[in-house]
Amino acid sequence: MPEKMKAAVMHGIRDVRLEEIDKPVCGDNQILVKVHTVGVCGSDLHYYTEGAIGDFVVKPPFILGHESAGVVCEVGKSVSGFKVGDRVSLEPGVPCGKCGFCKEGRYNLCSHVIFFATPPVDGVFAEYVAYPPEWAFKLPDNMSFVEGALIEPLSVGIHAANQGGADLGKSALIFGCGCIGLVTLMALKSKGVSDIYMCDMVGLRMEKAKELGASAVFDVSKCDVIDEVMKLTDGQGVDMVYEMTGAEKAIQSCGKAVKRGGTVVLVGMGSKTSIMFDFGDILFKEAEIKTVFRYRNIYGGAIQAVKGGSIPLKKIVSHSYKLNNISEALEYHVQNKSDIIKMVIEM
Repeated sequence: MPEKMKAAVMHGIRDVRLEEIDKPVCGDNQILVKVHTVGVCGSDLHYYTEGAIGDFVVKPPFILGHESAGVVCEVGKSVSGFKVGDRVSLEPGVPCGKCGFCKEGRYNLCSHVIFFATPPVDGVFAEYVAYPPEWAFKLPDNMSFVEGALIEPLSVGIHAANQGGADLGKSALIFGCGCIGLVTLMALKSKGVSDIYMCDMVGLRMEKAKELGASAVFDVSKCDVIDEVMKLTDGQGVDMVYEMTGAEKAIQSCGKAVKRGGTVVLVGMGSKTSIMFDFGDILFKEAEIKTVFRYRNIYGGAIQAVKGGSIPLKKIVSHSYKLNNISEALEYHVQNKSDIIKMVIEM
């Protein structure tokens, strides 16, 4: 009989149950990781409440969770460079390695990628996972499992910063002070971006943005963000605009906020994907529009940035639950979004 482990299994919309399932067997070319911490992502909540994201439809039973860190507890006989006891962060996508995008190093665009908690691939709200060592990154002694798990959303923020051409002395506006907005703030600061403005309407998130060093934070329910940004930039606008919310009005405002020759980076995806956009706002500015899909070639550098102290990643965590209370945790998150910045699940 196979060994068993605990896992949070989704059986339907808003129906996740803690169950015993078969523990994975470590293959010759894999490491077996005892999962310690998993972050709760917006995509997890979307699958939990809607059962699908676009063409990715949950077919129960299904396991959520893709932001993870843990300890190596077994090493396949063909694996070198890892030992039992190594603490690791797992990059959650395994690309094919053969397509044109993979060969160019842009593996985040691989259409054959196997990605945790993206149907039909199970995630890691479970005690153990067997995984290719190529996508496991050792954690330094001074980094916690929480930080290891949050390397995943941080990588999105760093990739966003890279897409915008972040550099010393540049300026930025970030629409949205949620988790991805905040990690993008930290990524921009680590790259020397001097003036970073943010906006939201949730008080807790705006306060956290101030704490993490935003130059100014605007409440969109109380002011015109574009007017405020223009006052602070002598009417020029900012070099980079990052849209994290997927909200129609925020997307439509990006072209007005960006400086001539600047860059708009679209990260958030809302429920409405067909949106009116005035391209006249950017045509005569020769501004660029770029998008972000996950990340590539970032995990190692992100870990080093957190290790060195330039990115205070733990500060975004507001709530922590145990796996045994996963149903309670997900329901609380759904019903109290404005009270949460980042939630993690510990095994």
